[in-house]
Amino acid sequence: MTNDQNDKTFHPSRRGFLGVAAATGAASLAPGVLIGTTATTAALAEASEPASFHAVDASASTIAAKLASPVPGYLSFGPDEAGFVEVMVNVMCPADALTPGGVDCGLAAYIDRQLAGGFGKGARLYMRGPWREGKPELGYQLPLTPEQFFKAGLAAADAACQKRNGKAFSELDESSADRFLHEIADGKVTDERVQLASWFNELVYPLFEQACFADPIYGGNVGKVFWKAIGYPGLPAVHSQDMIDFRGKQFPGAADPKSIADFA
Repeated sequence: MTNDQNDKTFHPSRRGFLGVAAATGAASLAPGVLIGTTATTAALAEASEPASFHAVDASASTIAAKLASPVPGYLSFGPDEAGFVEVMVNVMCPADALTPGGVDCGLAAYIDRQLAGGFGKGARLYMRGPWREGKPELGYQLPLTPEQFFKAGLAAADAACQKRNGKAFSELDESSADRFLHEIADGKVTDERVQLASWFNELVYPLFEQACFADPIYGGNVGKVFWKAIGYPGLPAVHSQDMIDFRGKQFPGAADPKSIADFA
């Protein structure tokens, strides 16, 4: 899966999310280091200009060893991370007449799988440095893999929530959690090490959006619930003759969309 980040601003209401389409992680951050700029963590600085690929592997292994072990059912998330993400996706996708809650739709599972896979591990990213500040249009420029950045942001966001609300994010009521996420996206919640607005708008929200509309084989969009909600037929949508015959018309197969698994 790719991460199209053309729109980096988060503004929709709770149901509008669908319309728009770990303390352990923080432990490795050096005080005063800002993730999202040219600065890097103390552990990663040692690998910013490695002598060999073996040095990169060793550094990555050291960082990975500091992360919490995944909880049952997840490949990447530790207990606190899973708690945060489950509350977050349930707030961003509340149960209503259109869909179940975010967890039941598989949104947390999708995000977890993406972070545990090649995307999260930075398989297609250049990770050898040097790490210099780039222009915004150059995209992702951090010395962290997406998984590491996601977890660092979770830890920073939860710490900020504790400071502002006196409780962890997973302990907030739905209204308070919704307000806190909007404050992060609007840049009103800050952390001295992690640019939380960038973390949410450029990493968290795109993953959430993908989780809603990706093929169900990737863990999200359980039961093709989001495809059905918007009348998307799934794979038949790319059949060239159907595109010609039903342009501007309701596609009869939309009520029963087909995924990759249906053609396996």
